[in-house]
Amino acid sequence: MTARPNNSKKATVSKTVTKTAATRATKAKPVQKKSDQSTATPEATKPSAPVGYVSFVGSGPGDPDLLTVRAADLLRSAEVVITEVPSHADLVRSCLGLPAPRVVVDADGNEVLEPGDGPEIVDGGFGTDGQPLTHAARAKVVVKQAKTGRRVVRLMSGDPFVYASGPEEAQACVKAGIAFEIVPGVSSVTAVPAYAGIPLTTKNNREVAVVTCGETKVDWSQYADNRTLVLLSAVSSIADTAKALVAAGRPATTPVSMTRVGTTTEQSTVVSTLENIAADCRAAKMSPPAITVVGDVVDLRTTLSWFETKPLFGWRVLVPRTKDQAGTLSARLRGYGAVPEEVPTISVEPPRNPQQMDKAVRGLVEGRYEWIAFTSANAVRAVREKFDEYGLDARAFSGLKIAAVGDKTAASIADWGLRADLVPSGEQSARGLLEDWPPYDDVLDPINRVFLPRADIATETLVAGLIELGWEVDDVTAYRTVRATPPPAPTREAIKTGKFDAVVFTSSSTVRNLVGIAGKPHASTVIAVIGPATAKTAEEHGLRVDVLASSPSAEVLADALADFGAARRAALLEAGQPVTKPSERRPTARRRAT
Repeated sequence: MTARPNNSKKATVSKTVTKTAATRATKAKPVQKKSDQSTATPEATKPSAPVGYVSFVGSGPGDPDLLTVRAADLLRSAEVVITEVPSHADLVRSCLGLPAPRVVVDADGNEVLEPGDGPEIVDGGFGTDGQPLTHAARAKVVVKQAKTGRRVVRLMSGDPFVYASGPEEAQACVKAGIAFEIVPGVSSVTAVPAYAGIPLTTKNNREVAVVTCGETKVDWSQYADNRTLVLLSAVSSIADTAKALVAAGRPATTPVSMTRVGTTTEQSTVVSTLENIAADCRAAKMSPPAITVVGDVVDLRTTLSWFETKPLFGWRVLVPRTKDQAGTLSARLRGYGAVPEEVPTISVEPPRNPQQMDKAVRGLVEGRYEWIAFTSANAVRAVREKFDEYGLDARAFSGLKIAAVGDKTAASIADWGLRADLVPSGEQSARGLLEDWPPYDDVLDPINRVFLPRADIATETLVAGLIELGWEVDDVTAYRTVRATPPPAPTREAIKTGKFDAVVFTSSSTVRNLVGIAGKPHASTVIAVIGPATAKTAEEHGLRVDVLASSPSAEVLADALADFGAARRAALLEAGQPVTKPSERRPTARRRAT
């Protein structure tokens, strides 16, 4: 085993050299003459003021995936982020991969938000009185933060220079002598109609006019032609606007659409005509922010609607997971329009007695084993952490054969710079691995021992099968899986009352632990599981499985749930019923396994 180098002598020598150099520098410093002191100006002795710099960054219309590459880079290097709307704080945390802030109790017994990691977030949208800040007040906030000398990002909805206060705030920076840059963002003027499936131009109509329906009176007579109109801030005035356009000469049957909170999974669109748009918006309870489109292009939504027709659009999906599990499943679900909410149910902890792992790793280095079999990515991580502790690297695997229970585990091994010699050709499970595992041959195999690092609650299938094939197995507890702390009360209540549309279980332990810490999902909640073993556990807990993945993969599980959602949507449309989410129906009795 490779011993760690002793750097203590090197550190001592380094400190000595540094101290000697500092002493020499002090001795070599010239002494200022009295005549020089008398002529020195006070300004020359003052430290220079910090130089401010502001990046005005467009956040787009709402979907965090619409951030530009430059915007994401600036957020990662920012020391201060000045937000505009409440959702910007979550967007920053999402971009930087930071957890949501926790509520803690201070010394005075008050509940406050824990600062956490990442840049300081300053509210630039609202004042301490809860009222929206004026453009001038926002500019003062920007200048004040820039004068601290830190890297400031002013995050703005949409585009900083399109229907935003960017020009006013940038002028304030110029007046204060603060340098700045503009990072354009995707404007809601174009993005929201696109997400609604409405193009603003066609080959027969190339003209578009954007009109702000604010306090300023608009002369609608100049918009009586057939060009496309994009109306901003038109929710409260849509009745008067529609009447004015009809009076100006637009047909009452002209198509109109209104889309609220566009590009997000809460997006909703009302399609009507100038004659009926006001009544239809009242019935749909439309509220700001919303983008309104007037013109024949609205009719194209019938065939071009792509976002709101996603199979899991707007579904709130519960994702029970380990504390450090990657968000592959959640990312896949978002692609289908879902709103995943990850809840830790399992905490992966080191074994209570680490001596067994220590002994096995020493045996691995000394050539004690012919094979090492990894049954999970957590097992790979546990062995890798033990290697780091001993100062070892992948070279210690020289001459050792490596087996992985499936493609995901093999990918974790590949991230370490290694390649699995054996991956199941069929079912990706312990049983599938045994079907491909060669029996021990005392002529071909110099060593008959297998190192099997696993969880403390793993089944004995693989151990028993390897012994039957003639191998000796060192079954070592590499990590423990323990039940995580219960989720917050609102989440527990949502699970029990059917506020979630679906829950996806990726193992039997996630079923047991979720039920243990939060209770059973409501009868209306769609249950999706990753494999037969997980399905059996769900049924044992009184849950009827609706979706079963064809192979044990997070991506396949998400795809299977999406197929279920698409089939459900098609059935509702065929029956002439409105497309609803599972959480919008309420069976009277809890669903049981049959």
